[in-house]
Amino acid sequence: MSGEQARQAQSFRERHRRKPVLLLPNVWDGASARIFAAAGFEAVATTSGGLAWSLGYRDGEEAPWREVVAATARIVRAAGVPVTADIEAGYGESPDEVARSVREIVAAGVVGVNLEDGRHAPAGIRAVEDAARRIGAARAAAESAGVPIVVNARTDLYHLGLGDAVTRFAETVVRATAYLAAGADCIYPFGVRDPETIKALAAAIHAPVNITGRAGMLDAAGLERLGVARITIASAPALVAFSAVAALAKDLRASGRFELLQAALKHPDAQALFSAKG
Repeated sequence: MSGEQARQAQSFRERHRRKPVLLLPNVWDGASARIFAAAGFEAVATTSGGLAWSLGYRDGEEAPWREVVAATARIVRAAGVPVTADIEAGYGESPDEVARSVREIVAAGVVGVNLEDGRHAPAGIRAVEDAARRIGAARAAAESAGVPIVVNARTDLYHLGLGDAVTRFAETVVRATAYLAAGADCIYPFGVRDPETIKALAAAIHAPVNITGRAGMLDAAGLERLGVARITIASAPALVAFSAVAALAKDLRASGRFELLQAALKHPDAQALFSAKG
């Protein structure tokens, strides 16, 4: 691995503990990565959903791993800023298989990974000990590669609606503690939207906390005031873009008219995105 990648990874890790809140847009290909980088974002994250759909597969580790790695490498090449990758549950049932996935995605040039404790099949959530072992394997794989990536440990208790509110909160803190001890750098309680719950989790978890920004929620500054260190926006940007194309497709098929082919971004503008990076 390159020394520059290791330097970027260490800087990215340190950035989680500085203000303002780290706001990361989620991208799915080289063009979306360049658009967000050109807008001034200091780093980007991939979205497993957007990336899988762009490859022609459903989300949920249905996209072949080799294609995911290749697509991520293209995003890293195009972005011109640090990239952290959503690798879902690690594309492997065992810790050793997760370690292999992490080594391969690190070789693609990333400075961080998301690793979730939810299961795709059968649905549900992994035992905390199992999930922690997988995080430990991810950390060891990154260390062996010489790149101090940020391991963003996602827990799906809120996403899956497991337990009542009190139990869910307590279990999230228990899992966060175990995941941090195993080598995670940041905790991602996926699916939390309530400001009071977000504030309580940020206070109870002694590490940077990642929250998903959604329409209708507090803005980035408001989430920062609650104690949030990092904000991602998941598949929302991809869905916004796909919605625009879906509207165009529907209108073009129904009317045969070309009025919706007007775009603020012109061909020279798109070309210019790739003429210089950073």
